[in-house]
Amino acid sequence: MKKQIIFLLFVVAASLAKAQYSIKKQITKEERLNEAYCSSLFKTAHGTIFDLTDNINTVQGYSNILYWLQGRIAGLDVYTSATGVAIPFIRNQRATVYFDEIPVQFSFLNMINPADIALIKIIKGPFGGNLMYGNGGAIAIYSFKGEEEQD
Repeated sequence: MKKQIIFLLFVVAASLAKAQYSIKKQITKEERLNEAYCSSLFKTAHGTIFDLTDNINTVQGYSNILYWLQGRIAGLDVYTSATGVAIPFIRNQRATVYFDEIPVQFSFLNMINPADIALIKIIKGPFGGNLMYGNGGAIAIYSFKGEEEQD
């Protein structure tokens, strides 16, 4: 009787282990976009991802994408300088802005049409190990790729 119970427990444990192994992880749309758009440095950094590929109508009323982000990310404040340039701060430290993974000046964002943006990734805390651009986090903005451009 003991042998049968032990055998039955072994069979149940083996089938549970096999079931766990065979379950495939569901990949979210944000994870797919992170994989498609981000290079290795930006891909591994944990952050909040905004998918604008389907929600393009929500950003069209904004002249600068930073104003759209304000209020959607905890700890993000956007201040406007005397010259009209929006400057982002994450947790009271100036953030670095990247457009297609190239660091850009804040005034560059005034020239970007928000309808051309596919993905935004907000990375809080030190990023990239390079303190030349600051350590207040990063805002990575990705434009649509040529074959995916919205009409």
